[in-house]
Amino acid sequence: MDTSLKDQDVLLLRTKPDGDVFAATMDKEGTVNGIDTDLSNNPSFLKIDRNANILENFFENFMRQADDPTRFEFYLIPAVDYQHNLEKLREAFQNPVKPENKEFIDLHRIYPEDFLNNQRQNQEQPQTQSQSALSTNAIDESRIDWSQFERIGITREILEKTGNLDKLLNWQKTDLLPITPKFDDITLRTDARLALRDLPDGKLALTIHAIRKEPELDRYYFGVKFSEEDKQNLLKTGNLGRIAEVEYKKGEKTPVFISIDKHTNELVATRADKIRIPDNIKGVVLNEQQKKELSEGKAVWIEGMTSKKGADFSSYLQFNADKRGFEFRFENNKKQEQSQKQHNAPKTFRKKELTEDQRSSLREGKTVHVDGLEDKKGKRYSGYISMNKETGKLDFMFPPDYKAALAAGKVVPDDRHKTQVAVNSEGKTNEATKNLTEPLKQGQTKLDEKQTEKHTEEQKEQKEEKRKKGFKV
Repeated sequence: MDTSLKDQDVLLLRTKPDGDVFAATMDKEGTVNGIDTDLSNNPSFLKIDRNANILENFFENFMRQADDPTRFEFYLIPAVDYQHNLEKLREAFQNPVKPENKEFIDLHRIYPEDFLNNQRQNQEQPQTQSQSALSTNAIDESRIDWSQFERIGITREILEKTGNLDKLLNWQKTDLLPITPKFDDITLRTDARLALRDLPDGKLALTIHAIRKEPELDRYYFGVKFSEEDKQNLLKTGNLGRIAEVEYKKGEKTPVFISIDKHTNELVATRADKIRIPDNIKGVVLNEQQKKELSEGKAVWIEGMTSKKGADFSSYLQFNADKRGFEFRFENNKKQEQSQKQHNAPKTFRKKELTEDQRSSLREGKTVHVDGLEDKKGKRYSGYISMNKETGKLDFMFPPDYKAALAAGKVVPDDRHKTQVAVNSEGKTNEATKNLTEPLKQGQTKLDEKQTEKHTEEQKEQKEEKRKKGFKV
């Protein structure tokens, strides 16, 4: 295997409705073309790393230059095993309505609008506290000293024409702009992002975020030293992937999210206590475990979201400190394979058949109670199972381990089986079940008609027995 292809994908395009598949490329001028898919003839098209930023740039150029963008469909397949996947995709197009073919096509299809609207989609989500403040506390333009901008070759008109004035007036960074700062007789020409910063005296200062050759990850960032894992996360995804405690003031720790500004390679931090985790994203209600992981800076895989055009899509969701909001990261292949493993929850566990309720709970990331298991000696036991996100297999815990994991917030309890577990495993009772002489069935949370009738009859007999003994009932 060519290890250089490990983290690369091939972007394919196909003309609708019945066109052939071509490799998508972009020349130096930004023109998008479809070329021969023969790897030996065109090795250059294997240059798409699994990085949403590259695809965002690609589709920006494509939408800007294509006469009719809707004529094309796009697909992403791994560079490893490229030829096999390409042929399988072509075969699937021969009969696209066949369920397994449709599933394979949908697995690899990507939508330009999901990348182009990435930032806009983030802004449509429930706003963080800091974002909310941005929309209600815009800068009074009269406070700006425009001479600061003119000294670097930028005017108000330039900002307005390029669509950057509104960003600036809402405490946001501008896009990359060409600036020409002068130092005596020397003029420096470079690109930078601009922003405004409040000073203690109430004035506004112009901040210049110049392009760096690469992120400075070997230096301490306000007292934080990045581990090798931290560096890999930042370089691969643009986000640290955890909460860091920076020291802006000596002896005072501040929890923050840290990301890389993809335009300038600058490290950017946002205070974690200012961020509100949304309850739902694009029509998908987040569970407690997903919200917990998002609050910790982790990337969470979200399935079944709906784009503005009504198309279903799935992606990673993670907080980006530079954007000050949640962003979608489309790392197509690996996570979709894991997602499918999770979707196909096994029908049995250790020869015990699982109910559809249990399998549904497992697919939702919940931890499910199972009983009636037998060890090698035939001894019966029970416990809890959950889907492993990485392997797609079931992990097992005995009740004491489950209780510890639950207390630590590491598992999501299964509400479908709360009553059954309480009665069968924990010895607890409730009004519906406290006088039952037999346990509920697996997955059952309330009495059925036959059990209700039997339960009523038993209660009558118990009352009659108490009367005979002289008790008041």
